[in-house]
Amino acid sequence: MLPDLTTLRQEFHMHPELGFAEDRTRARIAGLLRDLGLEVHEGVGVTGILRAGGGNRAIGLRADMDALPIAETSTHDHVSRNPGVMHACGHDGHMTMLLGAVHELARNPDFDGTVVFLFQPNEEHGLGAQAMIDEGVLERFPVDEVYAIHNLPGAPLGQVSTRPGLICSSESLFSYRIAGRGGHASMPQTGRDAITIGADLVQSLQTIVSRKLAPGAGAVVSVTEFTSDGQRNVLPGHAELRGDVRARSASDRASIRDLMAQMGRGMAEAHGVEISFEFNTEFIETVNAPEPAAAVLRVADAIGCATLPDREPMSFSEDFAHFAAAVPGCFLLMGNGETGPHGQPLHAADYDFNDDLLPIGANFWAALVRDRLPAGAAKKGN
Repeated sequence: MLPDLTTLRQEFHMHPELGFAEDRTRARIAGLLRDLGLEVHEGVGVTGILRAGGGNRAIGLRADMDALPIAETSTHDHVSRNPGVMHACGHDGHMTMLLGAVHELARNPDFDGTVVFLFQPNEEHGLGAQAMIDEGVLERFPVDEVYAIHNLPGAPLGQVSTRPGLICSSESLFSYRIAGRGGHASMPQTGRDAITIGADLVQSLQTIVSRKLAPGAGAVVSVTEFTSDGQRNVLPGHAELRGDVRARSASDRASIRDLMAQMGRGMAEAHGVEISFEFNTEFIETVNAPEPAAAVLRVADAIGCATLPDREPMSFSEDFAHFAAAVPGCFLLMGNGETGPHGQPLHAADYDFNDDLLPIGANFWAALVRDRLPAGAAKKGN
């Protein structure tokens, strides 16, 4: 009823698809879920419903489906067949582990309640979870708790780590557009040089984290692009700065936005130019609820996984945050191994998910369902 997990994971790896274009992947998952006897609903993602017993509690388990626009440099037998696109973040493994749990729970439905399996598109751009929510997935299939796993290269294989409270930072994208006046490179006094103004702005932005937020706030402000219309002997009249902000609280995120806007206005006035500013947040902070986080660590310990409780928050962002903001939930990390391609950083062109993690992850998911929806719970409640 389900291919060997390694074979299935490597199939997903060979056919990666970008966010909101996961057509083959979505169809493959929907077909497998139907083969396993689940109620299946297709929209921007795929939702599978599995019920057992008479309990009225429900939990959601999420896996992400999308890949990245990266040209793979690996030499193994299951390299991407879609040039310029690869599963460099392990979503191929996330899908497979969850499907492995579906297989186990469908064969042995020794739980009491409903499991909602959420296969989500476009995690990488922070849009997929909200798209499923906007489509009404949590209204049609309400859950009491929601969970997600992300593999962690460099951590011991199968180690489970998480924490209550903040687990992942938010990500906001910003841009400044500077409209000055171009001129001849030999006569800078006749123009309003957008590069010099932009350079001043870059330097000023560095003081936000170092001087305007509390030490240890964990925020990051990075300018990642600086473009202009200048030439070899032409001073640019226009320039654009773009970048990325990470924050560990909504209040810090708002403070950074306001300070950045203020700096843009001040720089415009000081240099006599126009500066427009945009700040957009797609990934909000991911916050774990205490009880689900405790359950994750308890289950991991019970099935023999090493655990790292109360781990430091991660600086990367995760759009599972939108599910966890709507329903109490827990985002957890699971070690992908410490060496070889399994230990390469996420988003590296030679990264590969560790197939040895597949049965560990599937077993964890099944054990979590049985813990949160214990068999006989409905009868005891009566």
